[in-house]
Amino acid sequence: MRDIYFSKAYGKLYEKMENGKCVSFTLFHKLGSVHYLFIKRVIPIDLSGSGPYYDLITPYGYGGPIVEAEDASDKKELCQLFFREFRKYCQTENIVSEFIRFHPILKNASDFEEWYAIDFMRNTIQTRLHDTEDPLMTEYTPSIRRYIRKALEQGVEYKVSIHPSNLDRFKELYFQTMDRNKADAFYYFTDDYFDQCLRLLGPQLLVVEVMWEGNVIAMSLNFISNGAIHVHLTGSLEQYHHLHAPIILQYALLCWGIENGVKLIHHGGGRTNDPDDKLYLYKKKYGRSQELEYYTGKKIWDLEVYNSLCMKVNVEDDCSFFPAYRKGPITKEESNAERDTGNC
Repeated sequence: MRDIYFSKAYGKLYEKMENGKCVSFTLFHKLGSVHYLFIKRVIPIDLSGSGPYYDLITPYGYGGPIVEAEDASDKKELCQLFFREFRKYCQTENIVSEFIRFHPILKNASDFEEWYAIDFMRNTIQTRLHDTEDPLMTEYTPSIRRYIRKALEQGVEYKVSIHPSNLDRFKELYFQTMDRNKADAFYYFTDDYFDQCLRLLGPQLLVVEVMWEGNVIAMSLNFISNGAIHVHLTGSLEQYHHLHAPIILQYALLCWGIENGVKLIHHGGGRTNDPDDKLYLYKKKYGRSQELEYYTGKKIWDLEVYNSLCMKVNVEDDCSFFPAYRKGPITKEESNAERDTGNC
């Protein structure tokens, strides 16, 4: 399964946000292939004329190397071959460190636990639409089903469309929601970001509108790819929350997904790793049967340079941020390493 997160178009969407260049590295071998998409970033720290040095990060969302072996028994050997060749690439390109957000659905973290420091971050939520006769009953909680019935009885309607011509109305609702939730600055995507979404990923954009008495009261922007819907961003008007508009956004995806052969809807996780995270607990109401595990991977390719960079910016020895030198006072830019893809 080659998901949208592994496409060059998706990676290019986050070049400006990550302040780097989208690069792909692919190993082709008789045993199969390994495809890896990442953002290559210049490290903005001067080490007395040496460098420039770079680090790697997967684009916002989920990714990492994806292994396609001709035979499952050859998978480990194929991973070893990839790691050997990728290490050469990192040495040649002055790569200091690497941060990977592995894909919870494809579970590719397990393929590379021998070569990367793998950390479990949190569970993410999926609504399973296959292998179940009635996902509404098996996946949704009774309270959510009750709110859906109430909303529909009050005349709430919804519309699902692919490849929208513009995202103007969605942006209005989204930014109002971000203001209301006092969201982190990172989540205030720019007009250029939404323009790039349309240009690069148009046919894979799935938009839901929720209407009441002729007014659009909530919208969501989602990705559709290879049998999966990825919930990306949502926006709603607070004064209509008594009509349960955010719940109808999810219900619309469920109905559309069933009608169009979608296997699952992936909602992501919470804003934090806390098992009592409110966003995580809310999303669980749409996926009761099986959660997914989200892992990250870390690798220091040049320990000497890594330590020099940390010393240059006076990073504390016990700093848990990765890469630590991007937490220093000189860079003044927060790495996206610890961010999840949970939407507000």
